[in-house]
Amino acid sequence: MKHIALFAALAAVSVAAQAAPVTYTIDNSHTYPHFTYNHLGFSNQTHKFDKTSGSVVLDRKAKTGSVDVTIDATSVNTGYALFNEHLKAADFFDTTVYPTLTFKSSKMRFKGDQPVSVAGDLTIKGVTKPVTLKITHFKCQPHPMLKVEACGANATTQVKRSEFNMGKNVPYVSDEVTLTLAIEAVNKPAQ
Repeated sequence: MKHIALFAALAAVSVAAQAAPVTYTIDNSHTYPHFTYNHLGFSNQTHKFDKTSGSVVLDRKAKTGSVDVTIDATSVNTGYALFNEHLKAADFFDTTVYPTLTFKSSKMRFKGDQPVSVAGDLTIKGVTKPVTLKITHFKCQPHPMLKVEACGANATTQVKRSEFNMGKNVPYVSDEVTLTLAIEAVNKPAQ
C-alpha cells in the first residue's frame, strides 16, 4: 500500500513539473514594436507598428522559454499617412506581398531567474535571418486590473535593412536599424 501511495505522489509531482511552462498571450493594446534609423545624418527617426499578435511561453524554474510574434506590416505608423504608404510600398515593406513580419525564437537565455536574451529567426519581406534580442527589462506579476498573471519586457536588436531587400537610399538613410519590442502579455486566451 505504501508503494502505491509513493508512486501516486511521484506521479503527481511529475505531472506538476511538466505543467510548469506558462503561456502568455500578447496584449496588442500594450505592445509597441518600433524601429529607429538615422535620417540623412540629421536625426534618429522612430516609427511603430500598431498591430501585434502572438505568444510567450515561460518556464522560469527550468529557465526555458519561447517567443512567437507576428507584426502586421500594414499597421506601420509614422504619424503621417503619406509616409505610411511610402513604407508599405515595394521598395520597403511591400505589404501587398508581405503583410507580416515575424519573430520565432529558438533559444532563450537566463541569468538567475530572469531572461536576458532570446535568439531566433526574424522574417521581413520574405527574408529570414537569425537575430538575438537583448532583453533590457523584464517583469512578471499579477495584473492589477485583469487579475491574471502578466509579463512585460523590452527587447532590442540591430539589423541591416539591405539584408531584407529594403536598401533604398542607403547610405543617406542608415542601413542599420534598431528594432525594439516593448511587449506585455497576459496568461489568458487571445480575444
